[in-house]
Amino acid sequence: MSLVDINQLENTSLMEDWMGTVVSLADGKHSIAQLIDYLGQQYPQKPENLAETLHSVIERLLEGEMIELSDDPVKLPYYLSAPIESLDVEKAKRLIAEEEAEESV
Repeated sequence: MSLVDINQLENTSLMEDWMGTVVSLADGKHSIAQLIDYLGQQYPQKPENLAETLHSVIERLLEGEMIELSDDPVKLPYYLSAPIESLDVEKAKRLIAEEEAEESV
């Protein structure tokens, strides 16, 4: 998984495997506990340090402002709801600009 600059689609940054997994599953609807349970079910034998690894990854993503946590489920904005290849890039850019304009008021 890579991070993409929506204004320069050729500008990508490859993410570490665990970070990419967490970001790809961060849908705004599930808790950290649900994420840990889901990933644990992906292994024949759940890794002993899975929860600690995921908490460490989440902390790094929070510090890098790549994810946000919420006490309640949230609906992700269009531009975060699917991989860039599935989005209408112009629509995504427009929505980001509108959101930034609202925040600056």
